[in-house]
Amino acid sequence: MSEYLEFKTVQCKDCYRCLRECPVKAINIKDHHAQIIEEHCILCGHCTQVCPQHAKIEHSELPVVRELLKNNARVGATVAPSFISSLGQEDFSILRIALAKLGFSVAEETAVGAQAVTEEYKRLLSQGEMRNFITSACPAACRLIQMYYPKALPYLAPVDSPMVAHAKMLRRNDPDLKLVFIGPCIAKKREADEHAIDAVITFEELLQLFEENGIDLSTINRLTVGDEATVANRAKAYPATQGIIRSFDILPKGYRYMSVDGVDRIADVLENIESMDHVFIEMNVCPGGCINGPCSIAHEGGMIKAEADIDRYVEHELATRKHLPAPDSGVELAYAHPRLRAQSRPATEKEIEDVLHRTGKMTKADELDCGACGYRTCREKAWAVVNGYADIDICLPYMRKRAESLAVDIVRNSPEGVMIVDPDMNIVDINASAMKMLGLTGTPDSVVGRPVSDCFQPIDFYNAYSKKQRVENPRLHINSTDKYLSLTVSLLSEQNLLFGLMKDISEMVNYDKKLEKVRMDTVTTTDDLIMKQMRVAQEIASLLGETTAETKVALLKLKKTLTDGQGDLGVDGRPTDWKTAKL
Repeated sequence: MSEYLEFKTVQCKDCYRCLRECPVKAINIKDHHAQIIEEHCILCGHCTQVCPQHAKIEHSELPVVRELLKNNARVGATVAPSFISSLGQEDFSILRIALAKLGFSVAEETAVGAQAVTEEYKRLLSQGEMRNFITSACPAACRLIQMYYPKALPYLAPVDSPMVAHAKMLRRNDPDLKLVFIGPCIAKKREADEHAIDAVITFEELLQLFEENGIDLSTINRLTVGDEATVANRAKAYPATQGIIRSFDILPKGYRYMSVDGVDRIADVLENIESMDHVFIEMNVCPGGCINGPCSIAHEGGMIKAEADIDRYVEHELATRKHLPAPDSGVELAYAHPRLRAQSRPATEKEIEDVLHRTGKMTKADELDCGACGYRTCREKAWAVVNGYADIDICLPYMRKRAESLAVDIVRNSPEGVMIVDPDMNIVDINASAMKMLGLTGTPDSVVGRPVSDCFQPIDFYNAYSKKQRVENPRLHINSTDKYLSLTVSLLSEQNLLFGLMKDISEMVNYDKKLEKVRMDTVTTTDDLIMKQMRVAQEIASLLGETTAETKVALLKLKKTLTDGQGDLGVDGRPTDWKTAKL
């Protein structure tokens, strides 16, 4: 994770826009998420501006500033001159009062340091010893040269940036002064760490501090302290295009002066720097200059209005202050920019080809160099994979081809029948399983274009298309094969096609028929059995009836025989006068 920039993982996935836009490809794509490769990053902040999800955020040093102010330490503020456009303030005295209310002991414009830098440039240019001269005010441009264009390093002015120069000037008489830079630049955060500046905050963060402390700039009256007597500072033009060139009262002779902004234009100049001779190049990574920095506050009118605000501020400066030579800064501003190297390694040809082959690029013609992955060429992306900066599957043409091939394979080899139909009810595609179910011969390609009605009545396809909803037919009979199919038809609205999925249910239907026959046979057999049982029961009942009647007659005769001559019998069959009966 970068110390200065980070990505919100939840919002960042499979976009690659930051990688495409990053001038030095300092983005690591891992598990579909982007991360900053800090050692490669020049902190131009371009990724924060192009991210559609606003997933890139700079680390805030507000807590550090709050702690410094809370401890009642002597804290100085060096404010970038682009405050004019970002904060909408054309009077620094108002900002100085507001900063004093926050607890800052000292507050000055960084343009004071920029003025000293211009004087140092003037001194070096007058010597005429440098074949070409590249300004050192933009830390992102400096790092771009130090890391990626070492052949241009001899032409980079060996001079501190305005922020560092101003910090040295502020600490000249107050070595223990804590310093906070306020501006629109992310690259200043790293530069501040390298030069012992205590913190860097943006204009937005400054407004946040004002709000937390109930400070309203619009209610602060202008402070008059006789500043009009001081020397005019042309370096207040630094934030705009050609601002450094305009900061010279007289341009030293012997050089052609030009301004280049935007990383692409800068890269083009640096690539061809050896072909130039005695050219002064004002470089700024941000298009339009610092007024368009990654942390600047945009207002209605954009860069045009911002530049106009800077011009008006400088014109007022030149109209109201004395035009005298700039005072001596009193500090040493020389700085030799070292060569910087990232920890990545060159990839061997075998390693490059290995990665290319794994993504289906077997020949030079397969290397499309489409840039969809974010890298300029397929080989550059392969280098990133070798170094662990990218996943191999971020090649979009390869992944699309693979997905399409996989989809075709699944459809063509599916045991289920698949038929794709256009609104005119003609077959667009079909797989072998569907052809077998429908009794079609030949290859799938030979069937394309034929009407569905050649196979069966496409009423279900009509219904799905007209109703814009899925239609299911659980039992479709195909006359040509005597098969039964279950058919589900879905509308592919984006493609304006109908997708039919078929399943052969003939066995199930035939089984159901057999089962129904067995059931009906069983019912018939059961009815016959019941009838037979009824007849048997009736016959048994009839026989039982005749036997019972005959038994009754016999018993009555026996009873009569037994009772004849012996008097009446009682209910129990004994003589009524039992006491007199002979045993």
